[in-house]
Amino acid sequence: MSDVSSSSSKPFTRSLPIQEQVVMHFVTGGFSGATQVAVDLCNAAKTPNSGMRAVLVLRRKRNTDAKRLLDLQERGIDVHVVPGWSHTATVWALYRLCKQMKPDVLVAHGFSDHIWGRLAGWLAGVPTLVHVEHNTRERYNRWRLMQSHWLAKHTARFIGVSEGVRRRLVELGFPEERSYAIPNGIDLSKFPESKIRGFAQRQACIVMSARFARQKDQKTLIRAVAILNQRGLKLPLLLAGAGKDGYRKECEDEVHRLGLEKQVQFLGHHSEMPKLLMNSAVFVLATHWEGMPLALVEAMAAGCACIASDVPGVEGVIEHGRTGLLVPESDPASLALALERVFSESGLGPQLSQAARAQAVQAHGLDLMRLRYQALLASI
Repeated sequence: MSDVSSSSSKPFTRSLPIQEQVVMHFVTGGFSGATQVAVDLCNAAKTPNSGMRAVLVLRRKRNTDAKRLLDLQERGIDVHVVPGWSHTATVWALYRLCKQMKPDVLVAHGFSDHIWGRLAGWLAGVPTLVHVEHNTRERYNRWRLMQSHWLAKHTARFIGVSEGVRRRLVELGFPEERSYAIPNGIDLSKFPESKIRGFAQRQACIVMSARFARQKDQKTLIRAVAILNQRGLKLPLLLAGAGKDGYRKECEDEVHRLGLEKQVQFLGHHSEMPKLLMNSAVFVLATHWEGMPLALVEAMAAGCACIASDVPGVEGVIEHGRTGLLVPESDPASLALALERVFSESGLGPQLSQAARAQAVQAHGLDLMRLRYQALLASI
């Protein structure tokens, strides 16, 4: 490990490379979902006959964890860290690293890292640049969008981590003919078939796993539970996830205001989410926007009956009425009605549970995500 200082969803054809490609993945060092995708792709390159040698470059953040960096190194990943205290320092250090390692492809993940990554790669003469967008609502101002459009002239492929993100890229003016959707994948081995319970054997409760932040909408779910109480249906609500203390405090205040202290538990970071999900009947993702909601896909793989807000990034994951239920954003009454249906309509809960599990296994495994990226990169 080195620390570098300043001194479309369209099909594509795989063509096997004649020699091994060096693929550099550049991403935030904050260990976000984008970081995990980059790590997974670096792991995939270690498999025999992948045709690639991967390098992982992280932009240092305040919360870049030295232990996690060491873990990556011990797992055999060639990992480097560049400064993050200024964009100029980031670009200069990454430029020097590109000149040294001479990657064939530079894959820049996430906003605004995809700007600094591609800029450094272009300056260093990297032959192929790839932009991966991880959310449908990034903070593009006019200047950032101008920078991105200029870099688009030098970018071979644009990847959205869901069909909703791909469409958002096209709406922002990026070339549709070079834009693809490759959904993020999850580790299905955490949800073995032998441990999947039937809907009737699960705890009759509601789980939401999401960080406490303005993007998420735990308050709407809390209010929906209060509406169910008025209808005589009292269900435990388990809220897992860390996040911003201020927003969590707002949610706790809402629980107290509605008198739900005995029903709602704030679990914080939960180390055994697969076990919790496989023992719970219903998972809800109440949210304002998404890129590719891995927590929802994990709940599907665990066999939960799933309900989610109908927002970009979610609508391509759940098929309403078959693999889950979609409800309008920020609408407690509609969410309460959907929850009531799952627990009261005969056969609906088991049907959604089984279909969600089947969809996750078929379409959202890590291996499939890795193969799609490998095929796309090999086709450039």
